[in-house]
Amino acid sequence: MEISENSNEEVISIGEVSSSLGLTTRTLRYWEEVGIIESVPRADGATRGYTPYYVRRIKFILKLKELGLTIKEMQDLYSAYGNAKQTDRMIPRLIQILDEHISMVDEKMAKLASLRSEIVEYRQKMLSKI
Repeated sequence: MEISENSNEEVISIGEVSSSLGLTTRTLRYWEEVGIIESVPRADGATRGYTPYYVRRIKFILKLKELGLTIKEMQDLYSAYGNAKQTDRMIPRLIQILDEHISMVDEKMAKLASLRSEIVEYRQKMLSKI
């Protein structure tokens, strides 16, 4: 763990962050490449590091991922959040994305319920043939 030159915040190495969150370092690098997380500025060849603020953002990304958001949707949210770090711009977009996911889950549940009914019906037909 180091102290960031630009602030007095601690900097946690990519290895420590990935290990503590159950991620691979490759995942963190990829998320940085596609622009959904950031690391502290580093000199050429220096190890990536994250301040507690960046670690909180990574945890937020993990929650979004658990909710089924795609990389594209996360990029969209990051863009909405913008350089000004305006949460009030991001929250409406997050709500919109979550509403879309709720609709998709509802559709999947309806299809699964229908499939279940068909399977139960087919099973009953098979039992009657015994």
